[in-house]
Amino acid sequence: MSNSHYDLCVIGGGINGTGIARDAAGRGLSVLLVEADDLGGATSGASTKLIHGGLRYLEHYEFLMVRDALKERERLMNIAPHLISPMEFILPHDKSQRPIWMIRLGLFLYDNLVGTGPLPGSKKVDLSTEGSAYGTPLISALETGFSYHDGWVDDCRLVVLNALDAAEKGAEIRTRTICRKLTAGKQKWVVGLSDAQSGEEKTVTASMVVNATGPWVRGLLNALGVTEGDPDLPGVRLVKGSHVILPRQYNGAHSYILQQPDKRIVFAIPYEENYTLIGTTEEDYEGSPSDAHISDQEMTYLCEAWNRSFEKQITRDDIVFTYSGVRPLINDGNESASAVTRDYKIYNHKRFSPPLLSVFGGKLTTYRVLSEKVVNTLFRLSGRTGGRWTAVSPLPGGDLGGLSLEKFIEKKREAYPWLPEKLLLRYARSYGSYMSLILQGAEGVEHLGQHYGDGVFEAEINYLVKNEWAQTSEDVLWRRSKLGLHVTDKTAQNIEKAVLDLRK
Repeated sequence: MSNSHYDLCVIGGGINGTGIARDAAGRGLSVLLVEADDLGGATSGASTKLIHGGLRYLEHYEFLMVRDALKERERLMNIAPHLISPMEFILPHDKSQRPIWMIRLGLFLYDNLVGTGPLPGSKKVDLSTEGSAYGTPLISALETGFSYHDGWVDDCRLVVLNALDAAEKGAEIRTRTICRKLTAGKQKWVVGLSDAQSGEEKTVTASMVVNATGPWVRGLLNALGVTEGDPDLPGVRLVKGSHVILPRQYNGAHSYILQQPDKRIVFAIPYEENYTLIGTTEEDYEGSPSDAHISDQEMTYLCEAWNRSFEKQITRDDIVFTYSGVRPLINDGNESASAVTRDYKIYNHKRFSPPLLSVFGGKLTTYRVLSEKVVNTLFRLSGRTGGRWTAVSPLPGGDLGGLSLEKFIEKKREAYPWLPEKLLLRYARSYGSYMSLILQGAEGVEHLGQHYGDGVFEAEINYLVKNEWAQTSEDVLWRRSKLGLHVTDKTAQNIEKAVLDLRK
């Protein structure tokens, strides 16, 4: 770390932590963000990959939360058009579940709480029409459905882009760095840090601290001994959500939202071209969030959720990959994990003189406005002034020169006629305008350096290690990208060696 004192230390490198660091650095604060593992390595990277208002939360009367999320949906699509794309969802009407009037009312509210913006409004669809792309995969009993639109995102890349923007505005981002000590003075915090790999210890000071550690939010406070004297500190309910990935199960770019007998919903989503993503579960969780993994019961639940609606039946043997994450929900006393609020609370530890804030709850879609409110609070507590800016400023790679993503891709196709189409599309959708940083100076694939296999070249790995804090092959294959689903074992080994060589 190049400094010994910072205006702000953010603990936690998930979507909220990186969003806060980005906002604060853009307002001129000197910022240090520390993450014990990798960026997006926990809850933020284990989502259903949706930027959405949360249609089902209307049933729990969470109107304000849904409205705020819908506002953010449009803002995020504007600042990251390469990363966030519209997705159509088909909701088959199951006569044994919610009545059709309730679905119509919910979709009417969803369309009209803030307006649909650039997305199409909801509509009724006939699933019984012969050859219908929507109805063909479904069982014949599902004759009527509804279509609506939300957004899809690569969640881990969204985290990394916020960290990248923060760094470009002067923030220091330190992954694999653990906060071991937090001691309050009259005007500043003493923050004890250790390198998770080498064990090297360092102490810095910060005028303000934000605890944005997600499912570890209470655990960190307890470990650092700063919970005493805070009787109003929110409780946390840890809820595990698991997903399964299967080979592609149906044709079409649309997703399905499936009602279940327990009143929950499960999504079925086209994923990474060749796969179908099914999720999520909701199961109370105890233990370390780092150890979360799918249970046999969860796999059975998701397979049964699919099989109730689709002609093509699946079993656990069809599953090629799973992932699980732990959501840190505010404990509002609800018996059902599904009914627990997805809203957030920013808690000010008032008994300390230098500001300390802890973030409880929240969801991927509302990270930006949460971050803005956190920084607004810090500015108010510290007597600083600074304007809001993150709602309109593109994330790295998101400035497409006023073009749609499709037009941007066309332009890049003309600029790089030698670039294989599959690679062009992946670069454009992952890096947007920053793909030029990978391709700079190249006039043919031979200029991209060593080919590690499966369309992965040295230039891209160099970029990820030097610019996006990738330190392991897992960082590259599963968080900076989803290449882990596509490459051979040999390619993965080549990437691992390349990353290790670059970090020597």
